[in-house]
Amino acid sequence: MRLHRLAVTAFGPFGATQEIDFDELSAAGLFLLHGRTGAGKTSVLDAVCYALYGQVPGARQGSGLSLRSDHAEPLTPTEVVLEFTVGERRLEITRRPEQPRPKKRGTGMTREKAQTLLREYVPPTSSAGAGAGAGKRKALSRSHQEIGEEIAQLLGMSREQFCQVVLLPQGDFARFLRADELARGKLLGKLFDTGRFAAVEERLAEGRRAAEKRVAAGDERLLALAHRMAQAAGRTTEPDGHPLPEPTPGEPGLADAVLEWAAIARAGARERQDIALSAVRAAEAAHDGAQRTAEATRERAELQRRHAEARRRADGLERRRPDHDRLRELLERARAADAVVPALDLRTAAARDHHTAETTEHQARTRLSAEPGLAAMTLEPTPDIPDQRTPPDRATSPATSQPAQGPGSPEEATASAGQAAPEASRGGVASGPTGALGAPYGARDRRAESRGVGGAVVLAEADAEWLGQVERRVREELGALGAARRGEVRAEAVVREIAALEREARADDEAVEEAAEWLAGWEETHRAHQRRVEAAQEAVTRAEQLGGRIEPAERRLEAARRRDRLAGQEGQAREELLRAREGAAAARQNWLDLKEARLRGIAAELAAGLRAGEPCAVCGATEHPAPARPGAGHVDRTAEEAALADYQRAEEVREEAERARNALREARAGAEATAEGEDAAELDRALAELRTAYAGARSAAADAHAAREALDRAEGEHTRRTEQRQEAERRAAARTSHREALARERAALLADLEQARGADATVARRAARLERQAGLLARAAEGARAADAAANRLKEADARLADAAYRAGFETPEQAADAVLHPDRQREARRRLDAWQSESAAVAAELSDPRVLAAAQAPPADPVAAQTVADAATRALREVSAADAAARTRCEELDALSAQAVADARRLAPLRAEHDRIARLAALAAGTSADNERRMRLEAYVLAARLEQVAAAASVRLRHMSSGRYTLVHSDARSGGRGRSGLGLHVVDAWTGSERDTATLSGGETFSASLALALGLADVVTDEAGGVRLDTLFIDEGFGSLDEQTLDEVMDVLDSLRERDRTVGIVSHVADLRRRIPAQLEVVKGRQGSAVRHRMAAAH
Repeated sequence: MRLHRLAVTAFGPFGATQEIDFDELSAAGLFLLHGRTGAGKTSVLDAVCYALYGQVPGARQGSGLSLRSDHAEPLTPTEVVLEFTVGERRLEITRRPEQPRPKKRGTGMTREKAQTLLREYVPPTSSAGAGAGAGKRKALSRSHQEIGEEIAQLLGMSREQFCQVVLLPQGDFARFLRADELARGKLLGKLFDTGRFAAVEERLAEGRRAAEKRVAAGDERLLALAHRMAQAAGRTTEPDGHPLPEPTPGEPGLADAVLEWAAIARAGARERQDIALSAVRAAEAAHDGAQRTAEATRERAELQRRHAEARRRADGLERRRPDHDRLRELLERARAADAVVPALDLRTAAARDHHTAETTEHQARTRLSAEPGLAAMTLEPTPDIPDQRTPPDRATSPATSQPAQGPGSPEEATASAGQAAPEASRGGVASGPTGALGAPYGARDRRAESRGVGGAVVLAEADAEWLGQVERRVREELGALGAARRGEVRAEAVVREIAALEREARADDEAVEEAAEWLAGWEETHRAHQRRVEAAQEAVTRAEQLGGRIEPAERRLEAARRRDRLAGQEGQAREELLRAREGAAAARQNWLDLKEARLRGIAAELAAGLRAGEPCAVCGATEHPAPARPGAGHVDRTAEEAALADYQRAEEVREEAERARNALREARAGAEATAEGEDAAELDRALAELRTAYAGARSAAADAHAAREALDRAEGEHTRRTEQRQEAERRAAARTSHREALARERAALLADLEQARGADATVARRAARLERQAGLLARAAEGARAADAAANRLKEADARLADAAYRAGFETPEQAADAVLHPDRQREARRRLDAWQSESAAVAAELSDPRVLAAAQAPPADPVAAQTVADAATRALREVSAADAAARTRCEELDALSAQAVADARRLAPLRAEHDRIARLAALAAGTSADNERRMRLEAYVLAARLEQVAAAASVRLRHMSSGRYTLVHSDARSGGRGRSGLGLHVVDAWTGSERDTATLSGGETFSASLALALGLADVVTDEAGGVRLDTLFIDEGFGSLDEQTLDEVMDVLDSLRERDRTVGIVSHVADLRRRIPAQLEVVKGRQGSAVRHRMAAAH
């Protein structure tokens, strides 16, 4: 890989764009990159690494914000462009990290995403014309991931490998040279990517652990089965001297021990099952005998109880025999009286109907007598209508010679009738005035028919026919009043219509007068409403225009005020930034001065650490004849570090002040653009005037809706009043003719009604009176006819009752009535007689049972004692049966668990074999196996081979740089009694012939060995990466510890690299190198950022 061109913009210390032409530097083959401390020499190398991998080396790795230069302008983006050739392809890669930039609209900052572009230079084809140009660049990708994969594939190494091979950090290789095997292995593992061998070790270890877990799990399952078998066997195996084995899971022989113990447990369980079965058979025989004895005893006790109970029942029947005879006699009389019951029921119903009919008739005649218009009415008898209701032989009865005396009111008549009502039921009959079963047959004769002097009949005492005749006369008169009643109703309606017409006429006159008055001022009112609406609409338009101008004016005023405020703050920030820059520059200069002073007196500082007999860290000598002494104004490390800390704090203050100044400057520019350059006071006055005009326009516009509604209401009211006046005039014309017709109709109706109502106030009242009188006459005639019919039915019922009682064997109807029993009582009596008969038959049958008689003659039985004996036998059988069932269950469980244990042991055998095989491989790869004599891990073994190659390649250059004295060799000796071997690194001294540790080298020797090691490692890593040729190398620092002769030897080695068409860049502060190397790249720092200068000095 060869670098051609590097361009950095706003990157690290470089505020502006800086370009480095590596082709120009490559012409000399060797160039020097130098500059003052902090100028940015290492940042050049960081830019190369960032362009290729998107990251900077090692500890300098950070976010995109840390890569951006603080010296850059806000609108200048951070960018790195690298042009290089690899694999005969010339590529150009451009990277921009994620970084802040000013917003394109508004104020403030926004974050711009990271960008990457990879392009390839395509040379012109031979067939192209002369004007085809010098080729073109073709874009390959803009994807971060794709570009990263493409670069890694082309270079064949990772970022860590690139930083170790191309950017040779001498300090790292010096530490590598003196490091222990563990640290050396970590670095080599990163460079040669031996993680796959470590992964193999881990995979084997994981396989071993997994196999151990599977075997342990299988053993744990076997032990769990053994514990379950122990629980199933109970305490049968412990007394036999065979306790449960307790091995640890994973131990050999565990499965055999468990299976052997299971066989012993099964044998003991089967023996105890046989013993339990014999005990069950003996207990079953004893239980059967006890159950039979208890059953016989319970049966004899039950028969004895039945005999005693039968004797008790027989004695009770004899005590109740008199009651049984009386009940039987009563039932026989009731059965004879059942033939009289229909006649009794008929007579009771007839008496009840007769009493009801007389009561109804009396009430009707009482109301008839109370009617004023009918009380004194009499009717002359006619030849064809009987004038008396009673037969001729009853006419001379004392009852008929007296006038009928009724109660004074209908209520009193009803009450007296209710007191005389007879009571009847199936068990007896009511008593009347003539005896127990007599009836008031002469009740109809108590009303004598009274006549007047001239033979007239009193209407209240008349019979049904006379009452019917009077009713017909009244109804004929009522029918004649129908037309007069309709005329009277019509006359009242006419009066109401005339009154309504008068009211309507007065209302219409008032409405016409009101409408005329309102319509007189309509024109002026309408014009006023229209003027109000037009003024409000103009105010609405004006308010909208003014309202749209207020918000922009407010924004300009606020921006102008913010601009003035930020201008003062920016001035203060500018002053603070100037002070911070001056302070940071002073602190930096102080730190550099102290550092330079310390470097001048570094010999005294190193001499302070010398001890007699110990080698010098610089030359390696054990004798120190004239160690340097600190001079006046000596600066130690503490003072330099304090100055550096002061400088770093001052730099932080400067950065913070610069960020604050930039933020205020951007904010002020945004406010200035928004305010459009106008003065804040002028903007405030214009906004106040605009708000005042807007408020006035809004106040006037608020009346627009109300004005429109008022106009609409006024127009609607004008239409309504006009129609109202026209309608009232039309109604007045029609009302006049209608009122005259009604007046004529009313006069004719009043003349007809005067004649029809007679002595009553109105025709309706006369009709109502006649209707009421007709109803009273009709009810009185119906009551009289019903009373005569009820009297005849009662007389017939009395005759039938007397005949039925005689035929049933009773002397009087009263005796028959007394003997009648209700059907429910008869059924109860028959039930009691049947129960007595059934009980007697059952008792006799029980006492005649031979088994009962035999049990009564036997001794008393004791079933409780017999049951106690049977229960004891049952308990004994249950206990031995439970023991037998437990023994069978125990055997079954042991058989099942043993079979499962055998199956698990068979499955576990191949797992244990696999575990043994994997465990041997894992121990061998981890270096813990006895077969691994050097106790080397697999990864260490691979790295040892790589280290041998590195040592061989480094020794070629180290022998040249040390004039053939030193050779680097790899050592696989173990570091201690129990330590591991594989990554030791020694140096062979040809002058003494001894092999010693690299830590014994002096400072200059260490640098030479480190440089040789770095170059050798670069060659090996390059070959490992696929042979990609590295045409550009950088060596960072370390030359200050070399004497002049050694420096010449090192330069010869570097010149040999140049002879192989390589470009080597040396990064150093050593002044002697500036005289030795003509091609130089100087990094110069300044207040506006660092800059890069190409120089071609004369070589010495």
